Amino acid sequence: MRDRQLDRSRSVVVNKEPDGTYTHCPSLSNPPAVIVMVGLPARGKTYIAKKLCRYLNWMGISTKVFNVGEYRRQTVGPSNKHDFFRSDNQEAQGIRLQCALKAMEDMEQWLKGDGEVGVFDATNTTRERREWILQYCTERCFKVFFIESMCSEPDVIQCNIKEVKLSSPDYTGADEDDAIRDFMLRIQHYEENYEPIDEERDKHLSFIKIMNVNSKFLVNKITGHLQSRVVYYLMNIHIMPRTIYLTRHGESELNIIGRIGGNGNLSEGGKRYGEALAEYLKEQNISDFKVWTSRLKRTIQSAAKIDAPIEQWKALDEIDAGVCDSMTYEEIQEKFPEEFALRDQDKFHYRYPMGESYEDLVARLEPVIMELERQRNVLVICHQGVMRCLLAYFMDKKAEELPYLKCPLHTVIKLKPIAYGCLVETVPLDIPAVDTHRPKPEVTEVGRESGDALATVPPYLDEKPISEEETVSADGDSSVFMETPPGSPE
Repeated sequence: MRDRQLDRSRSVVVNKEPDGTYTHCPSLSNPPAVIVMVGLPARGKTYIAKKLCRYLNWMGISTKVFNVGEYRRQTVGPSNKHDFFRSDNQEAQGIRLQCALKAMEDMEQWLKGDGEVGVFDATNTTRERREWILQYCTERCFKVFFIESMCSEPDVIQCNIKEVKLSSPDYTGADEDDAIRDFMLRIQHYEENYEPIDEERDKHLSFIKIMNVNSKFLVNKITGHLQSRVVYYLMNIHIMPRTIYLTRHGESELNIIGRIGGNGNLSEGGKRYGEALAEYLKEQNISDFKVWTSRLKRTIQSAAKIDAPIEQWKALDEIDAGVCDSMTYEEIQEKFPEEFALRDQDKFHYRYPMGESYEDLVARLEPVIMELERQRNVLVICHQGVMRCLLAYFMDKKAEELPYLKCPLHTVIKLKPIAYGCLVETVPLDIPAVDTHRPKPEVTEVGRESGDALATVPPYLDEKPISEEETVSADGDSSVFMETPPGSPE
């Protein structure tokens, strides 16, 4: 890239050291971060970028993906044939460079606002391009981390092309065989100039190289909590087909009388659900299957009839309601009306006195998510708050939506992770149970009337069966989450 392009929007003087690093920025503990994807097309870069973005946002780190392929399609439209990606196509090269620059400028503005991590999703296959990215970011005191995805297994590449790339806007309406041939030629054009990150030559960079779908890793110069967390996450994810089953425990005796938390036993209806759940799983005929529960009685009792290895996790225990544990909403309003109002104002961040917030619960559940990413087929029997947090991760829900996700009793949620999202299926097992979902009331001010505070409290002893419409989403009408495939990065 030419110097005048490199110097665009230069904000400070940058000194390039003999080892290839740039110096000028103050030593910040938590600077804005840029994660740069590297690799040939059909190597899973966008899959990694979107999955990592979803994880970091779930953990409360504001993250956004900037996909250069999307900028290209906005500029010149879709359906670009392989000739567009030839290195000797000077006109196309100029367009692609401008698209990369526009994506970088948008990411810069976002990071200068409320953003914390930007993911620059493109091929970035030449050392010249990566040098430009590094200088551009360093000039603005952004901390850069490279993720290179490499794959030499033809079967994996072909599978990725068929499952993901053919659904890209670039090949809408194209014959499948013609599209595959065109995309393979596109890959060849990139291979002609591909310069992988080199362990010696690029030793000044912070990076991780992921080889052949997580069969081998090379990690270099990891600094700070964020990069360590990213590496840990990337080393735990896999792409093997699997199904994750989520369900709450069967109805408990405390559910019937409207008390939150506690460690109650199952009601008669809850016991019937445990039996129905075991029968349902038997009919599914799942191989390599295991069951996780919390350490509270109602989840353990719900799993008692299931013929599978069962593991108890303290991390899966329900959100700690502190001084409000085992109370009804009416009792909380009577004894702690100010706390009740404050929780309604910001349910995600509010922490019960001597208890937890949903934000705390997300942090507690991070090891569970990591282990779920490593597993094949798992049933998690948990609690309303816990299930909301897990669903928010897989469905990419925002913090303000999370505490109001509907997770009714006696319903199984089947999650099937796919390339750019997650397929969700709700399976009510038709065992009547009380409704425990309390929507956000309209009046949340401190000092409100009790009637306003309790306006959305569900009725107790409601024997109405759960319907499929009463599941999974904050507004009650979502059964599938899948991001629109962005197509090839560049």
